[in-house]
Amino acid sequence: MAEKHLIVLGIRGVPAAHGGFESFAERLVPWMVQAGWRVTVYCQGSETGERYEDTWEGCRRVHIPVKSDGPLGTIEFDMKSTMAAVREKGLLLTLGYNTGFLSVYARLRGRFNLINMDGIEWKRAKYSTPQKIYLWINERLAAASGNALIADHPQIAKHHADHAPADKITMIPYGAERIETADEMLLARYGIERDRFLTVIARPEPENSLLEIVRAFSRRPRGIKLVVLGKYSPDHAYQNSVLAAASDEVVFPGAVYAKPDLHALRLFSLAYVHGHQVGGTNPSLVEALGAGNAVIAHDNPFNRWVAGDAGVYFANEDECEKRIEELAASPALRDELREHALRGWTEEFTWPQILEAYQALIERCSSIK
Repeated sequence: MAEKHLIVLGIRGVPAAHGGFESFAERLVPWMVQAGWRVTVYCQGSETGERYEDTWEGCRRVHIPVKSDGPLGTIEFDMKSTMAAVREKGLLLTLGYNTGFLSVYARLRGRFNLINMDGIEWKRAKYSTPQKIYLWINERLAAASGNALIADHPQIAKHHADHAPADKITMIPYGAERIETADEMLLARYGIERDRFLTVIARPEPENSLLEIVRAFSRRPRGIKLVVLGKYSPDHAYQNSVLAAASDEVVFPGAVYAKPDLHALRLFSLAYVHGHQVGGTNPSLVEALGAGNAVIAHDNPFNRWVAGDAGVYFANEDECEKRIEELAASPALRDELREHALRGWTEEFTWPQILEAYQALIERCSSIK
């Protein structure tokens, strides 16, 4: 019997140090190793300046040096790692489509490539028109050339079914851990108290409604605080507009990565505010459900499918303020939404459910490749 070998492409590496795909891979890789698979992860960057290999949690890591920074460095890494991976025997799992032209190369080399299609990146407001065109082209190339596609949300699956065979698309959402305990004392370093603050965790970009949320909250004194996580610089036009709109009850602690702090900021918050307007199953929103958070979310099909009855929804700044006032004034409503949050997480978004679905799909693809 041929060795079962999974080759993971498209991420910066494991363990996670960047974003959602890396956090997901940090979960999937040990799971597949335990299931008897040999796993290789290509990692961007090399401390030695040379290609080298090591191991992590039973998987083989291949570190690829790159000369460029930013997006160009990512493209350079994707090109080098894909060209190396197609020379190995194994099933390719590509996380993201931003260099979808490389999936065409893998297909031409006869390699089976399972691609997680991420969100609809080219719709994001942060990109210029040339960047959106580049992303749109790569989305279509990946959808056409991937042997099997993963969509993390029903709306993403529907989107890709317009230009790819529906029978090669599998919907598997993102997962989150259950947050049941945290150190309440950690809140003091942020100047906040249990059930006396709202939490926002998002990149400071227009499509995440940060300006609308901060403006809505800052219209009048609340007696509670709004904690906005992320890096905000007065030298960046949009970020500065968010800073300028904030009342003295808005707290900007910067980017917070320490898990004990994040657990406390989630578990003890009055509610989680989620302004994302585009994307699939957003990791931060799923994590809020795992913490049993009441949710105030931008009203769109992506957020409604994930949060469901755990959320109240807003379409604009005025509605956002109304939702904030409703939740702040009603402990009974918060308790009801929190109950729905935990039920939704239990039914749809636990890690074992997600990883079992991935394993089943990978096993199925391995049998037909």
